[in-house]
Amino acid sequence: MKEKLWNECIDFHGHSCPGLALGFKASEIAAEELGIPLEKAADEEIVCVVENDACGVDAVQVLFSCTAGKGNLLFRIRGKQAYSFFDRNSGKKVRVVMNGNHKSMEREEAMYYILDAPKSEICEIKKPLFDVPEKAKIFNSVVCESCGEAAREDLIRLQEGRKLCLDCFTEYSRSYF
Repeated sequence: MKEKLWNECIDFHGHSCPGLALGFKASEIAAEELGIPLEKAADEEIVCVVENDACGVDAVQVLFSCTAGKGNLLFRIRGKQAYSFFDRNSGKKVRVVMNGNHKSMEREEAMYYILDAPKSEICEIKKPLFDVPEKAKIFNSVVCESCGEAAREDLIRLQEGRKLCLDCFTEYSRSYF
C-alpha cells in the first residue's frame, strides 16, 4: 500500500526527491496521529496548512486530496517543513515538523531515510499554532473601477471613492515598523 501511494505521489509530482518524501512522511505520520486512513478525503474534512511551498505539498495533495481550490489546503509560508493537519469530523489536530536530519546525506539516501525512519528520528509532533481554518466561503464579485476586472468583494479597497482591486489600489503607509 505504501509503495502504491508513493508511486502515485511521484506520478503527480513528476519525480521522486527528498522534498516529496518529507510531505509523504508528514502525511503518513499525521494519519497515524489523527487515527485516520491515509487516503483521499471526500471533501473538506481533512485540512492541511502547509508552512512551505515546496515539493512535499504535492504529496499532501495526493494523499489527502487537499487542494487550494477546495479550500482544504492552505499556505502559511514560513519556510519550514511543517504541516498542520486537522480532521473536521473528530476535531483532532496535529502539527508535524520535519527536523532536517537528512541534510548531510546524498539525495537518494536522504529520500529513503525520510521514508523509512521512525517518526521519533525524523520529526517533532506538536499542536498546531492555530485552530482549524473555517470552511471555504463563496464571495460576491465586485468590478474594479480602474481595470474593469472582477475581484472577490473582501479584497476590494476604497480609494478616493472608487472601488479598486488590490492591483489597482495604491497602498499608503507612514509606518516603518
